[in-house]
Amino acid sequence: MSERPSAPTGRPTGPRRGTATVLALGVGAALAFMPAVPDHRSGPGTPSATSTPGADATDPTVTVLGDGSTSDTGPQPGQPAPVRLKPGEQPPQFVVFSFDAPTEDGNHLFSGARTSARSSGADVTFFLRGVDVLPASVRWQYQPPQHEVGTAAVPFPTDAQVRATLQQLGRAWLDGDEIADGFIGQFCGPEGGRDWSTADWQSEIGQSYSMVNFWKTGTGFTDLPPLPFDYQTELAGGRAPCLEGRTNLLPAEKDAGWRYDASSPGDTQRWPAQTDGIWDFPLQRIPSGAGDVLSANQPPETYLNAFDRVYHGSRAPLVIDTDLAPGHGTGPGLPAAETAMKDLCHRDGVRCVSFRQLADWLDAQDPAVLNHLRALAPTTAPNWTAVVRP
Repeated sequence: MSERPSAPTGRPTGPRRGTATVLALGVGAALAFMPAVPDHRSGPGTPSATSTPGADATDPTVTVLGDGSTSDTGPQPGQPAPVRLKPGEQPPQFVVFSFDAPTEDGNHLFSGARTSARSSGADVTFFLRGVDVLPASVRWQYQPPQHEVGTAAVPFPTDAQVRATLQQLGRAWLDGDEIADGFIGQFCGPEGGRDWSTADWQSEIGQSYSMVNFWKTGTGFTDLPPLPFDYQTELAGGRAPCLEGRTNLLPAEKDAGWRYDASSPGDTQRWPAQTDGIWDFPLQRIPSGAGDVLSANQPPETYLNAFDRVYHGSRAPLVIDTDLAPGHGTGPGLPAAETAMKDLCHRDGVRCVSFRQLADWLDAQDPAVLNHLRALAPTTAPNWTAVVRP
């Protein structure tokens, strides 16, 4: 993995086209962090963030990192130890709930997803976008590839929303949830992820690291405690905006030492495979009354039907994704995901895990067994003695 980013300094003198100047991960030259004045205003739609779960800097077992934005508090709580399947053993039925765009705003979708997961016994994945911790007041700190400095395809949050988001990030990690990378500007199509080079993706990843590792410098919120984890060390994978640009993205992810990518669109419900050593966790094509649909923001009955065909068949993992961005999470997305969690996560043989935990389990298996599993169609209910064997 490339070197850890340092806190950048200096402010851009004016708008210009962003270029892929970060050719090695962690080099912070493309960012220009300056302390911002904390926003203590409140009003309609403004979330409360009066306390942020984080590391106690006075605890001798805690190592505060960098500018005090993150810390090393030890291993993440509640992580299951992966166990290799025994000969003839039926695999667990994995269900992965993932959530895009976890900004905590007045709709409280981030906190709602987190508390629902905890009450259902699920560990989930949150794809954090760099803009989720970059207030609109200092948006010039972001230099997107092929776009104007300080621009994004989605709104930048308010200071109060960033404070609330940081609060939820600390709680989510302590709950056992995964914080993964959802990238920053959410640019799609021409001059977006579809057209980005590997160097462009490396710039995006390097800036993501800097925005989270040095959020205190970037926001000026020095009154908040550090997050209870080291973001760069914990990061295991990501999902590209609009599921675009994977060909050039994969080399950047590999260079970063990531273990999985969740940017493939519309694969069937089958056991995952690797591309150049990186696990491929696509959004899945699942059956619905109108034909196959992506396993994201669907009604709960669609998820339950997709679950049934693999639970009684190949036991391939089921991925259920929800977009928490305004205009998405208030639709069928979050309520449907919550309904599915409550129904599925307590069933016999079911494990509701994060993408990182799924990668841990796959890494622990016999490669020959995984090859047998990948050969199964979703509805195939095999003789497990014949499948789970060397």
